[in-house]
Amino acid sequence: MTPELFYKLLAEQGFELTSQQKVQFERYFELLVEWNAKINLTAITDKEEVYLKHFYDSLAPVLQGLIFNEPIHLLDIGAGAGFPSLPMKILCPELDVTIIDSLNKRITFLNYLADELGLAKVHFLHGRAEDFAQQPTFRAQFDLVTARAVARMQVLSELTIPFLKIKGQLIALKASSAEEENLAAKNALNTLFCHIVLSKDYRLPNGDPRNITLVEKKKETPKKYPRKAGIPNKNPL
Repeated sequence: MTPELFYKLLAEQGFELTSQQKVQFERYFELLVEWNAKINLTAITDKEEVYLKHFYDSLAPVLQGLIFNEPIHLLDIGAGAGFPSLPMKILCPELDVTIIDSLNKRITFLNYLADELGLAKVHFLHGRAEDFAQQPTFRAQFDLVTARAVARMQVLSELTIPFLKIKGQLIALKASSAEEENLAAKNALNTLFCHIVLSKDYRLPNGDPRNITLVEKKKETPKKYPRKAGIPNKNPL
């Protein structure tokens, strides 16, 4: 996907990018490639692939009408090089975005990137989601949590739901249909007092399959969750 096609497809869906937003996406691409030579950020560095599989793909929650340009508190778990939250932040500058990542080198990149792009209301934290979710500053403080290809729902729900306010929502982006995965997560979702309100399969413009699943928190998460770092993945609910 060329940048020009990227702009065109967004405009057709009601998102006419400003010249500043176009510059921000272009600079994002340049810095991604530049820093990827020093630290492992992504296996995708071809420009057209980045615009399709990182930028356009990350905008799915906005393009699917699940996220709007509003001053809501959004947490992105395991965002790596900033996906999906920072492309959404460029498109919807009113979002207040927090990213938690376990690798400090990536946090260093994200801080530099945000400064270069002139992004306000962005916060980058180094550590494990399991640890931050037990802190009152972060627990039950977010309207939305996003996660792109981070973990199976059975594990992902425990890592994310504790961060949400009641009626807050997890938006999980997957590279394929999530029907079986979501069924396997039934016990985890019940234990954490949340439920799936939407699971939608769709395709990128090149035909690649994708899934977006929306999970809503119904009640306060039991205090024992999430369990200590590493346990949710080793012993899923």
